Amino acid sequence: MKIFIVLVLCNVSFLFAQLTESQKNGKELINTAIQYPDSNKLISKIALGSCGYQDLSQPILSIAADWNPDVFLYLGDNIYGDTENMDTLRAKYNRLGSKPEFKKLVKKTGILSVWDDHDYGINDGGLEYPKKEESKEIFLQFWNEPLKSERRKHTGIYHSFFAGPIGKQIQFIMLDNRTFRTKVITGVPGIDINDYIVDTNKNAKMLGEEQWKWLENELLKPADLRIILTSTQFVSEFNGYELWALKPYEKQRMIDLIKKTKAEGVLFVSGDVHFGEVSKQTPSDCYPLYDFTSSGITSTDFTQPNKYRIGKEIHENHFGGITIDWKKADPSITFELYNTVKDIVYTHSINKSDLSFSR
Repeated sequence: MKIFIVLVLCNVSFLFAQLTESQKNGKELINTAIQYPDSNKLISKIALGSCGYQDLSQPILSIAADWNPDVFLYLGDNIYGDTENMDTLRAKYNRLGSKPEFKKLVKKTGILSVWDDHDYGINDGGLEYPKKEESKEIFLQFWNEPLKSERRKHTGIYHSFFAGPIGKQIQFIMLDNRTFRTKVITGVPGIDINDYIVDTNKNAKMLGEEQWKWLENELLKPADLRIILTSTQFVSEFNGYELWALKPYEKQRMIDLIKKTKAEGVLFVSGDVHFGEVSKQTPSDCYPLYDFTSSGITSTDFTQPNKYRIGKEIHENHFGGITIDWKKADPSITFELYNTVKDIVYTHSINKSDLSFSR
């Protein structure tokens, strides 16, 4: 523990040396990230990650940059803000923004980002957080969201982005799982004191009506592949922690919406849990829904139960990589997890045709 504290303090001191006084105290915000890749570019390599503590070094970002992705997906807990003081929140973003490995990543590729509870501002929080609008503005500033972006015109940070030529076009759907979400219900403590129980109230909300209406319109738009960024896991079974299964009516609503809109090519990517895995669930009258979780930029933790898990889970610092081989008649989609020595520690492949109602 003492060694860990010394290392953290040394790292914080180094980071602070890179910041101006106004950046240290959160009065000024660093915003060096390029929020979007070139929309005309073919997207074949997608990197993703989440759960990075801003006061620790993040070598996995440098390794992700060397992988040469076409885009990097930040899936939430991009910092650990946990505050109602916006100067403190800005200062923590600045400590991420000052990291050489972060600068290397954002210089090499475009970024698409969502938030989870810690960068939103409150652990396991949702609709009740009083600083949601102020936090949103800081989020948009840090990630260099264009001033004319639709994201700035509505409540929350949900958004979509299309990239690639017709026939090989990917729709990235960025959900906001925090701004509209009703409180989770605390149960009898189990593995952890923060265990929750399933909310069987049909009025319990994950996305809110405004975001649901928007999402339906998005799923009706043509696309060859749809990657849904959801900060909390979608497919995983209920395990007492935060995930879509806590709000079963909302999870079913997502499945029903995919079927209603006949949206093919849907893949979920998620973070939050401090380990990596791939999950698969096949609802009735639907193609299999896959959820690729990459959650370990700096944080790793114990495994949670998940009957939908494919293969093993990964408990070391990692980033996720999705490789799409568009040259094949039936494009392959490969999920991989890379550790800090560039080893592939997990791999699983599917075909684009697997994500079709007519398969």
